[in-house]
Amino acid sequence: MRILWVKAGKLLPVDTGGKIRSYNLLKHLARGNETTLLSYYNGPPDKYYEENIARELPGAITVSTGKPESTIGQTINYLRHLTSQAPYAVTKFTSPKVQGLLSAWDKERHFDVVVCDFLSASLNFPASLATPALLFQHNVESALWQRQAKHERNPAKRLVFKIEAAKMTRYEWSSLGKFDHVIAVSAHDRELMSEMIDPNRISVVPTGVDLEKYSLVAAEENSADEPRVLFLGSMDWEANIDGVDYFCRDIWPEVKSAVPAANLYVVGRNPHARVTKWTSDSVEITGRVDSVVPYLRQTTVFIVPLRIGGGTRLKIYEAMAAGKAVVSTSVGAEGLDVHHGEDILLADTDADFAKAVIDLLRDFTLRSRIGAKAARLAAQYDWAIIAERFEEILAQVADVGGAQSRSPQALA
Repeated sequence: MRILWVKAGKLLPVDTGGKIRSYNLLKHLARGNETTLLSYYNGPPDKYYEENIARELPGAITVSTGKPESTIGQTINYLRHLTSQAPYAVTKFTSPKVQGLLSAWDKERHFDVVVCDFLSASLNFPASLATPALLFQHNVESALWQRQAKHERNPAKRLVFKIEAAKMTRYEWSSLGKFDHVIAVSAHDRELMSEMIDPNRISVVPTGVDLEKYSLVAAEENSADEPRVLFLGSMDWEANIDGVDYFCRDIWPEVKSAVPAANLYVVGRNPHARVTKWTSDSVEITGRVDSVVPYLRQTTVFIVPLRIGGGTRLKIYEAMAAGKAVVSTSVGAEGLDVHHGEDILLADTDADFAKAVIDLLRDFTLRSRIGAKAARLAAQYDWAIIAERFEEILAQVADVGGAQSRSPQALA
């Protein structure tokens, strides 16, 4: 197949859940297909990025939109789009250059199928497409924005989130139908989107994990002999900022009281001030690291105290593949094939979350049992398997290779 993959924003470095998911699928798809990444990004031309993405994914096409990246520039840009019907998360990634390229390629039928990666790129697509097109929904965006509005404490930001949530809800409902098919990352997301379009046009391709990378940690003798708690994620992402702030404020004091020797490590790029303020003798905020593997290796308990967000958390399967015991909220583990009390502990109140962390820190047998079952579960989700399912659906949408005899719904 000739596949065009349209991605808003830079794909490298591969340091967020969405990038990890897209990068691994693209690498696997490129092995058996003529796959072209169109990576367009705001700001001035970045030669370093363009050289690196061309090396990682030969044939990649890059476009610099020139739109502002600074906080002040984005604030001014947001105010300019305040009256726009489309949400800012979409309009800020809309480019006449990209629209022109997609329109020309569509007229030429240059590709067999086009993938719109995230809803953020969707406004660049022609209203009517000759080329079969698929939307890859990593999240149900309207649900994500509604949760952000619900949990935001700052009145001004809460108002902005409410406005954007309302815009996103209208836009998502009206936009999904322009694509021939939609891929969701969980059955939960598929159920939510089934209210927006015919569920027969939605398939589920679950989140994957790099087993070769993380299973090595699980195979090692457990070297986490100190009570170390780990949170992993991009620390400039609102869901992660809120989760760490919440955990440090409402849960960590109880954990420290019960297990005085416990230490918390928050690992991830660009930590926000709401996160760095918690730095102390027992809380280390690392910022970006070259590899998370050394931190996972020394981890006793992996936490996902998220209250907002959408889609599925790759970090959970990564921790599971490494054989680590995970404590998560229901929102944090939403859409994943996990089982409370068997391969994960789920907790949605401050007291329950603290108790789960404390129990795992104190009980080696419980920790080992849950970690071992977690590793076995994660082994089913290697990226090679996930990419194969994604490719099958693409073939059906493109109507090539005789795949039309099978319904995409059969793969959901």
